[in-house]
Amino acid sequence: MDWQAFFHFSSAELNAIALSVKVALVSVLAGLPCAIFVAWLLARKDFWGKSLLNGIIHLPLVLPPVVVGYLLLIAMGRNGIIGRYLLQWFDFSFGFSWYGAALASAIVSFPLVVRSIRLAIENVDFKLEQAARTLGSSALKTFFTITLPLALPGILAGIVLGFARSLGEFGATITFVSNIPKVTQTIPLAMFSFIETPGAESAAARLCLIAIVIALISLLISEWLAKYTQKRLGQSDVRN
Repeated sequence: MDWQAFFHFSSAELNAIALSVKVALVSVLAGLPCAIFVAWLLARKDFWGKSLLNGIIHLPLVLPPVVVGYLLLIAMGRNGIIGRYLLQWFDFSFGFSWYGAALASAIVSFPLVVRSIRLAIENVDFKLEQAARTLGSSALKTFFTITLPLALPGILAGIVLGFARSLGEFGATITFVSNIPKVTQTIPLAMFSFIETPGAESAAARLCLIAIVIALISLLISEWLAKYTQKRLGQSDVRN
């Protein structure tokens, strides 16, 4: 097998890889402030409807991705409940654009980001926060000077997991924004097109290999960050 020829990426493959990275980064970073707030809310507060909120947050994990894409199409499409007003008032639309791909990826990856950050915040000793409050620190200052720095490795782990999940998003994206080369065609969508194209098996295999490598690296980084969080907070388990 000519490995040099095998690893020669076409412009369509490079575009798909570049778009996937852009979509994944935007989807995770744009939703990060909300993910941190929701994670803190679930970790530190007790309120009516907490279980319901937790269920809604994790719903994309159990729903078929096509359902998520269909709901986005109804709500945020050009003629959607919200999308029509975005187009009319701001001349902006999520439909058939990479912004829509980022929105779909953000929704399906959001539960993983929230879960990772929530676990990190729950592992922060609440007594440290109470001590800061008794010394006159406000709730906001306590969060940014105590809670957030100690939970930072968990937040980074959530970002990595969300990034990896966003890279692999297929069903919601193709349902919501279709499969448009150079516009919405991410790695999974490009693979889908190559698989259906006679003679494009090598291109599909290359993108498959890229996806596996990125996902594996992301999981290893996330696992290392999780262990580092436990060690930093003095709660690491002794394992044989």
